[in-house]
Amino acid sequence: MTVIEPGLSVRNGFAEGPLADAVLSRTGRTAQLFDELYEQAPMLTGARLRDGVHRALRRLTQRQLPAFQVDSYTALIRRGVCIDWHVPDRLPCA
Repeated sequence: MTVIEPGLSVRNGFAEGPLADAVLSRTGRTAQLFDELYEQAPMLTGARLRDGVHRALRRLTQRQLPAFQVDSYTALIRRGVCIDWHVPDRLPCA
């Protein structure tokens, strides 16, 4: 096992510890938010859909995103394109 920093270590190619658990939790919640957006998309205005996409992506990345990225995801959802957000059981680490 290699300790990267307190709360994060690597064992057998997978990150472990509270920090890795937090990332997996955020990823799972983001997938749920996107599923909700797909269901609600026909009833949402363009601005509300874009805001929902922005909030979901921001939850995942925890940083400000480029507008074109948010707009791209919003357009895909509006067109009914399903983006599969795979949530792994363990966090692979290079």
